[in-house]
Amino acid sequence: MTTQIRQQNGISILEPSGKIVGSSVLELRETLSPYIQDSDVPRILINFEKVNKVDSTGLGALMEARAMATRKQGRIGVIHVGKNIKNLLVLSRLVSLFEHFDSEDAAVAALSA
Repeated sequence: MTTQIRQQNGISILEPSGKIVGSSVLELRETLSPYIQDSDVPRILINFEKVNKVDSTGLGALMEARAMATRKQGRIGVIHVGKNIKNLLVLSRLVSLFEHFDSEDAAVAALSA
């Protein structure tokens, strides 16, 4: 798994690609954590367009990031969540914990406010 990161209007936009499973989960944690820890009010958007699989440890890492951001009054949004990953989020009852957006522009506008 690789992750591209860029900034737009104070929002950290992460674009992981590949599978968020096994050892790549640690990589995701190590990528996300500094953006949450270094910000007073973290605002993060995760684009799942190029992610084709997430396992339970991947979900755990996402939940950990959400908890860390929430403690700092931050927000985490997601876009382009594929059918398989969305089904996993629904089955695990985690779907409502992340802000879902239809486009990057909509997400950046909402998270910037």
